Amino acid sequence: MEAFLVLLGVFLARAEAANGRLGAYDVGGGGEGMVLPLRVRVRMQEVEAPANKLWFRHNVSLTVPVAVGTPPQNVTMVLDTGSELSWLLCNESYAPPPLPPVFNSSASLSYGAVPCSSPACEWRGRDLPVPPSCDMPPSNACRVSLSYADASSADGLLAVDTFLLGGAPPVPALFGCITAYSSTTAANSNATEPSEEATGLLGMNRGSLSFVTQTGTRRFAYCIAQGEGPGVLLLGGDDGGLAPPLNYTPLIEISQPLPYFDRVAYSVQLEGIRVGCALLPIPKSVLTPDHTGAGQTMVDSGTQFTFLLADAYAVLKAEFVNQTQQLLVPLGEPGFVFQGAFDACFRSPEAQMAAANQLLPEVGLVLRGVEVAVAGEKLLYMVPGERRGDGDAEAVWCLTFGNSDMAGMSAYVIGHHHQQNVWVEYDLQNGRVGFAPARCDLANQLLGAGA
Repeated sequence: MEAFLVLLGVFLARAEAANGRLGAYDVGGGGEGMVLPLRVRVRMQEVEAPANKLWFRHNVSLTVPVAVGTPPQNVTMVLDTGSELSWLLCNESYAPPPLPPVFNSSASLSYGAVPCSSPACEWRGRDLPVPPSCDMPPSNACRVSLSYADASSADGLLAVDTFLLGGAPPVPALFGCITAYSSTTAANSNATEPSEEATGLLGMNRGSLSFVTQTGTRRFAYCIAQGEGPGVLLLGGDDGGLAPPLNYTPLIEISQPLPYFDRVAYSVQLEGIRVGCALLPIPKSVLTPDHTGAGQTMVDSGTQFTFLLADAYAVLKAEFVNQTQQLLVPLGEPGFVFQGAFDACFRSPEAQMAAANQLLPEVGLVLRGVEVAVAGEKLLYMVPGERRGDGDAEAVWCLTFGNSDMAGMSAYVIGHHHQQNVWVEYDLQNGRVGFAPARCDLANQLLGAGA
């Protein structure tokens, strides 16, 4: 317990100073920062849930290797710029077979459950909509319940332990030691859950409980490789001149709290959408947050695809279908909706679609000062397990832009599928996000991130 109290004291001092200095992963005067491999993980099978529960339905997520505790335990965590408090599945958590990896908190000499009397237990975060509760004596541990926009939830203890990323010194951080996790929906398209290989989630938004804020990190970047080859995550420092020249868009700030505006997200301004050479006739008012905060645009590594509010989505869908009518065959099934939000779907053999991909019109997300272009095979996604035609010769493909309203969201979200082979830099020091096309597999090799 004495070691834990010392660690918690170090953490609180670090967190208090974080706003006034460069953090654990920011190297003064430049430096190389911490470089880690970033992988795309795909879950290929479903598992049976306990009664009245649905296990997280995971599709694709981004994961990074992390070492936690003393002695360090190697874990894999989902990188999520849309979430705040990091968490790990702990040794008391129940999991279906095959068992996902868990963090053995009882084996870590530096682990400690945060007591209810600690100031840390009074903190509030975006992922903690209800106040932490207290375990009964003699534990008196601080218990947290996390919830997400996709209706998934996780419960456990607020804890502190050391985190080691790359070759950096260990840093203490608060996290959720999760003993129960579930989802109330089977149509989970937001990657808040661990994959079969992942032990938990690394929260990277701008909230007070995020890993970024706790470590005082003022800049980080990633480059997501296509396929399952490793990309790269860079924490702090600089890129050694290996990143391409970036174009930046400012982060949008709203001072007053609004019910539907996430003030700790990486929110940018969407100014237009282009299909081919056609700039879509979408009123600016549709692309701008309204008086409730609904309609913000977020850059989110924890969401797989990109979502648009219904009015903008309808215009994009109509224009894309119109421009591709000579290339693509509509699915022709009005009731088919992939993941509850993607209804612009087509049918085609894989070889034929591979040829068509080269001719598809590019879709551009026009932000203030920069454009994120989506082209080729990133535009259409082959729906797993869906076949049509004689001998199941045709696969089902859906446009990788979904309808936010159908997904129960009130925002535009730029997901990680459309960030593949793009260098993305989160510059908190200057309040901006940078983008540039890149070969992320080469970036991994050049920066020595390993596999």
